Amino acid sequence: MSTTTDRNYKLRIKNLTKLYKNKEGRKEGVENIDLDIAEGMLVTMLGPSGCGKTTILRCVGGFEEPDNGEIILDGKNIEKLPPDKRPTAMVFQNYNLWPHMSVFDNLAFGLRLRKTPKKEMEEMVHSALKLVQISDMVKKFPGQLSGGQQQRVAIARSLVLKPSLLLLDEPFSALDAKIREEMREEVKKIQQELSITVLFVTHDQEEAMAISDSIIVMSKGTFEQIGAPNEIYDTPKTKYVAGFIGNMNFIEQADGKIVSIRPEDMILSKERSDFLNGRVRTKMIMGHFTEVNIDTEKGVMKAFLKRDNEHLVEVGDEVGLSLGKHLLF
Repeated sequence: MSTTTDRNYKLRIKNLTKLYKNKEGRKEGVENIDLDIAEGMLVTMLGPSGCGKTTILRCVGGFEEPDNGEIILDGKNIEKLPPDKRPTAMVFQNYNLWPHMSVFDNLAFGLRLRKTPKKEMEEMVHSALKLVQISDMVKKFPGQLSGGQQQRVAIARSLVLKPSLLLLDEPFSALDAKIREEMREEVKKIQQELSITVLFVTHDQEEAMAISDSIIVMSKGTFEQIGAPNEIYDTPKTKYVAGFIGNMNFIEQADGKIVSIRPEDMILSKERSDFLNGRVRTKMIMGHFTEVNIDTEKGVMKAFLKRDNEHLVEVGDEVGLSLGKHLLF
């Protein structure tokens, strides 16, 4: 842990433990977790289902009570406070909008509980709706909106309360691919405009790479690596991280070491190679590049070719594989 004081961080989690038994009777959750998040950062916890990322988020939001540990927000311990007493706001995967209330009333509900003056409340609601670009939806009800529009309302409802920390729990997973891309770009834009601190949970590594200032790669309740997206992608510290982020070829060597190489760094040639040889089994055009899959004695290897070069190999061709930039594990 850093010796820096709590006041230098927006959020500090110290020695957090939250364990519970799953349906099979095995313990799941997180144990002895430490995490520091600076002001204005968008930090993503990334990992498969059951790795503990949502458990941490729910503990921060007050929806789960930790077994042990401290949660310090703006220099104050909050782990004993109920959700409505914390300066946090959470956006859920399933929106959690009140179907019998208009968009306006969904946003105004929390402000009314705070006894916000009517004129100020109206200004705050319209400002939040403008921020997520749905000002014209103010009188509609959730059932009249698309999934993407409902998620914008859910985000606006969280932002209108001016939280110190915004928590996002897989907020785009129910949306189709195109809307999901639009929404994550929208959230990144809003986060930058407001300089708000965000803790984001997802199992989608492309989403994490696109939206994050920092990524925490998780596995079975532990942190495998924390770093900027380019650091996680270019210099993964473990084989697990290398395989979880992006595409990766793993090639076992005679000495037991494993060569780890991205498809874009694999060099294809029509000449035989001293490293590895094989036969092209498939070619797939993926937009700005072509994915080539090659059968080899070490298994199927993947290489990416620029579209200008995709004509250089055809299905059935014998090819040699050589290493560009790579890692050893």
